[in-house]
Amino acid sequence: MQNSFSEVPRDDPLDDFTRRLVTFDDTTHTVYVGGDGPAVIVMAEMPGISPDVARFARWVRDAGLTVYLPSLFGRDGAYPHADHGATVFKRACVSAEFRAFGAGRSSPVTRWLRALAVIAHRECGGRGVGALGMCFTGNFALTMMLEPAVLAPVLCQPSLPLDDPGALEISATELSAVRERLDREDLVVRAYRFEGDRFCTAQRFAAYAAALGPRFEPRVLPASAANPAPPPFFEQHVGCAHSVVTAHLIDAAGEPTAQARDDIIAFLVDRLHSR
Repeated sequence: MQNSFSEVPRDDPLDDFTRRLVTFDDTTHTVYVGGDGPAVIVMAEMPGISPDVARFARWVRDAGLTVYLPSLFGRDGAYPHADHGATVFKRACVSAEFRAFGAGRSSPVTRWLRALAVIAHRECGGRGVGALGMCFTGNFALTMMLEPAVLAPVLCQPSLPLDDPGALEISATELSAVRERLDREDLVVRAYRFEGDRFCTAQRFAAYAAALGPRFEPRVLPASAANPAPPPFFEQHVGCAHSVVTAHLIDAAGEPTAQARDDIIAFLVDRLHSR
């Protein structure tokens, strides 16, 4: 069952993952790695690799996949308290690695993430690599399709750019290249959001659908299906049903969020294991 956040919150030591440093183009990030089988890069939402993000990564790992969990912002394993989360969010918005505002451009960090996909595929084999982004990193999984090793992109509540609810955080040239590849290789993009999410809106999903056509497979969950007691950062600063597979997931049979999690993992397994 979903943990109650009325209990004493605890950080996650992440000690069941191997901690590595990965450098590309003079940029170094910590990456937590665990599991066996084809690789999936799981990119954390704000405010970082929380216990809920780590829980999702373990579910992916337990399905017979190798998880690569890069640390892009925040304190690794930290329970998402409201004030700390807000500070992490403000820092990321002005970081040179991210483009939180302004449509039509990809965040520079996606180049590092594409390099990580190459490394992961070389190390793990399989047909290719999965990429799952959440919220602040949601659209990164789409831009990562510019790397041929990435075969299974999943966009969970993609929220950038923050200043335009109907825009996409990717250039027109990159978007065209991704669409051409999707058609050529018969690939699809999975995407998830809650109805009424004010950060990942219906207008944004409509923009993806217009750009990607039938290659875009959206899933919209009712807001009533969200965990009503998320951690303080989500309660105070997000303020709506938002995080499909983490803070707002209810881990119980028959719950729409649990079904979405299972669907995502099945999609990754099906796409990445050799046939």
